[in-house]
Amino acid sequence: MTAAAPTLEEDDADRRQRHWQGIYQTKAPTAVSWYQARPELSLALIARTGIGPDARVVDVGGGASTLVDALLDRGFHRVDILDVAPAALDHAKRRLGTRASRVGWIVADVTRWRPTTAYDLWHDRAVFHFLTEEADRRRYAAVLANAVRSGGHAIVATFALDGPERCSGLPVQRHSPATLAAAFAPHFALVESEREEHVTPAGATQRFVHCRFARR
Repeated sequence: MTAAAPTLEEDDADRRQRHWQGIYQTKAPTAVSWYQARPELSLALIARTGIGPDARVVDVGGGASTLVDALLDRGFHRVDILDVAPAALDHAKRRLGTRASRVGWIVADVTRWRPTTAYDLWHDRAVFHFLTEEADRRRYAAVLANAVRSGGHAIVATFALDGPERCSGLPVQRHSPATLAAAFAPHFALVESEREEHVTPAGATQRFVHCRFARR
């Protein structure tokens, strides 16, 4: 019997994983353009949600980000990190050392992920803007709505409308607070937005928009 040919969706997911696995196998986490030694704006927005250390948190595309370090420092103990690239998660595990056992590690393409728990907070800095196809953005929004409990929160950061048009060799879809709010309606209401001028390790400036949403 001949195996069924992979679907286009499977090809897209595999292609994304190959791309990001290659990035994290060939670059140090401190060398990628989105690196932040300390994610101050994300931490400020999380604090303004009012959640406490018992909250269930998922950092989508968290990979080698230092956000998990800061959350553990603040006593959060129900944190999951999702990334399509196992190599990205491996960087974070090595950095955390023994503390890595206190974190849930999920290898998945977010557009294909089926969450098995309800989260109080979804955080995504710089994943959503890589979804340039409308179908992928709809899948992301559906996963987001399923993953966050009623009354929960989502923080999503993307390149702003005057931000870069490409990143890591890929095209991006830039957003405004209005386009992000439309993408996640009707399940999420926009609470606030902030712009960020992120300076990359190479010294370039990238303009981001960060939006905080409440789950209806």
